[in-house]
Amino acid sequence: MRPTLILVHEPEKACFDRLVADGYPAERATEISSYLAQSTDFAPEFDQLAAACERNGLAFVAVELDDAATVLARADPVSTLVWTLTDGIAYFRGGAAPAMARLNGLRTIGADDALFALCQDKFRSGAVLGALGLPVPPAGFARNGAWLVEPPASAAGWFVKPNRLGAKIGIWPDSRVTDLGHALELSRRVFAHYRDDVVVQPYVAGRNVRASFLGLKPQTGVEALGIAFVESGGDFQTMADSMALYGDTGQAARNAGIYAEPVLEPVASNQPAADRAIRAVAQRLMSGLGLRDVFSVDLRIEADDTIHLIEFEVCPGLPCFDFRDYCRRQWGMSLADAMAQTAANRLRL
Repeated sequence: MRPTLILVHEPEKACFDRLVADGYPAERATEISSYLAQSTDFAPEFDQLAAACERNGLAFVAVELDDAATVLARADPVSTLVWTLTDGIAYFRGGAAPAMARLNGLRTIGADDALFALCQDKFRSGAVLGALGLPVPPAGFARNGAWLVEPPASAAGWFVKPNRLGAKIGIWPDSRVTDLGHALELSRRVFAHYRDDVVVQPYVAGRNVRASFLGLKPQTGVEALGIAFVESGGDFQTMADSMALYGDTGQAARNAGIYAEPVLEPVASNQPAADRAIRAVAQRLMSGLGLRDVFSVDLRIEADDTIHLIEFEVCPGLPCFDFRDYCRRQWGMSLADAMAQTAANRLRL
């Protein structure tokens, strides 16, 4: 059979409809499903990806998550490669795709399915990262106004974020707090809005950094990591900030002429020691945790090169501005060409 790349993705609307059926108000369902905007943003380019795959001798099939079980059960293990575009274990269900691929003996791009689950639970993933000796801030854990784990003392205050919804964002502008009573109030607000717990970490200063990786060629290592400051004009991203960049909301901003992407600046240009330290962290994540093929890491860097690991993602936002920029800078390719060549190289192994 012809070598085939299957891209599994969960559409925003499918998620929205399921959340509404589960009792979420439409406004909350819109906010939650907006995290799947990469499916919305990438769908118009499926023809470009199919053409890029054709140039590399591959067939391409885009499969919505709800159809994945049937399609993957029919796929040929020898000639098929599965790439999961969207993850999730709570509001989103994309983490099921690599597990279904493994069930059917299919090869995959990306980390194994255990990490798809781990990265979506920020409290548990933080505990694992800390056990690996990585520079992740310690965390408290609260549910609906009650501490499950009290946070450590912090002279700089704390940062409150959902445990399973999003990664580094604080949802609201008041997510940096100086009073743990306020942190508990935010946990009640998050629980009421999203039915989620919160992670409460000591606030860490510094600039926001995104490290992107695509193992386009076999044996690609951390030398191919793209590490950039992400300057959006704010200290941290809120739900409103996130929604303004992607999906239908982002497209509306483009149409209105008010869309503004954050500025990317290579870390190595100003803080080469921090760049080297981040590559060492990425190497530890690859060797100790099992990240591979495609991933991203979010960090904060202080002026003295101190780095703080905030999170890792096994399904980075491929059609997002930062990953497209990475493909151009590191590989000299468009996103579609980089994905197609990566898949072709894997299927030739």
